[in-house]
Amino acid sequence: MWRRFQYLVLFAGLMWLGACATGETAAPNQSLTIPDSTTSITAGDLRIGPMDMLDVTVFGVAELNGTYQVDFTGLIKLPLIGEVRAVGLNSSELAEDLERLYGETYLQDPDVTVTIAESVGRQVTVEGAVSSPGLFPVRGRLTLLQAVALAGGTTSRSNPKNVFLFREIEGERRAASFNLVAIRKGEADDPQIYGNDIVVVDGSDLRENYRDLIRSVPLLTLLVL
Repeated sequence: MWRRFQYLVLFAGLMWLGACATGETAAPNQSLTIPDSTTSITAGDLRIGPMDMLDVTVFGVAELNGTYQVDFTGLIKLPLIGEVRAVGLNSSELAEDLERLYGETYLQDPDVTVTIAESVGRQVTVEGAVSSPGLFPVRGRLTLLQAVALAGGTTSRSNPKNVFLFREIEGERRAASFNLVAIRKGEADDPQIYGNDIVVVDGSDLRENYRDLIRSVPLLTLLVL
């Protein structure tokens, strides 16, 4: 009985993939967990990397405020306190370190805020039936709709009801499909995009290598996630 059920699921999945390739059906919105190969693009979780640009604000001390770049060794150089290690910390952790360092000798109860103004090296690939496919930087929080907009939006030959999102999770490539029409109408959530994600918009001009990518993902991954 179980084997028969598996065959039925396999057959249904193959039929669904065939329809996706011709743009004749709408993908049911699915979900993917946070990737393990990239860092979460949220204010609390994003880890600082080399060459990132950081906005540092010290409340009430305007001369200490500024935008600073992390160097290749992972350090930033700040007024009064000099070089401080930043790589591997999130914004809150670095702010706590700066409050401690400024408070040790220069300021009384300093209030420091750190934000990542620009994160270098975290990019999303947007391909398929979009106006300007390519690599785009992930800066701050980015959603699927915004990622497609960065690529100039969908083309007249696209099928926006079938948009595939590929992500590396636990060492394996996973995929989920989304319906942009439903997202735009507010009928489905707009999923968050992370660095190293790949977004492929279905359509008649979808290149064969991306059709192969879609077919290469395990069937149940596409159907169940």
